[in-house]
Amino acid sequence: MKKSNEAGGELPRPSELVLYKCNAFWICIKPAGMPVLPDKTGDPSLLDLMVKYGHHRFYPVHRLDRPVSGLVILACSKPVAAEFSKLFKAGKVEKTYLAVTADMPDPPEGRLEDNLVTAEKVNKAFIADDDDEKGLKASLTYAYLGSSDRYHLLRIQTDSGRFHQIRAQLAGAGWPIKGDVKYGSRRGNRDRSIHLHACKLQFPHPVSGELCHYEAPPPDQDPVWGALASALSAD
Repeated sequence: MKKSNEAGGELPRPSELVLYKCNAFWICIKPAGMPVLPDKTGDPSLLDLMVKYGHHRFYPVHRLDRPVSGLVILACSKPVAAEFSKLFKAGKVEKTYLAVTADMPDPPEGRLEDNLVTAEKVNKAFIADDDDEKGLKASLTYAYLGSSDRYHLLRIQTDSGRFHQIRAQLAGAGWPIKGDVKYGSRRGNRDRSIHLHACKLQFPHPVSGELCHYEAPPPDQDPVWGALASALSAD
């Protein structure tokens, strides 16, 4: 029997969450609503499920926010995790996201550069003045891909990996992500997810150096993503 997640839905089987695996790392597809690491809620985490399924210890090398879906890398050893850390610091891990907004981006493509400050008490990032020394520089590029009758689809690529970066920067530009009430969306999603999906990863293999590329489409059972299928197929 499948267990239930935070939103009351059924958890997928662990095997369904594995896109690729080798001796160095696994590429997993995290469902929205599931934490990457165990947290105070005690809800099943991606790491917990993979450890039980793979009978192996894993080392997460990056994270996705709990309400976000998409690709996550789990290293199979500390040395490989250390190599991934070097790749991330050198900017050699390319991450691409899909985001759905209720507001049309203007201009339809461009670059956002902001100074972000994290408020740990409220678990939120804020855009600060450029001269605020507590802030960290954050930048991303975005491109409009298409629309349904109500929503708009954007492709996002980040140049930095700041806390809640995409969520805060899109909200600051006036285009909060659908369902993200923390950052200004008018309504939350019923399952407490947000329509942000990590869809592509590209990086040099941490051992061989061979270029690796992985893709995962957004959840196909979600009607909003489904309504944007034509824009997704054209990307």
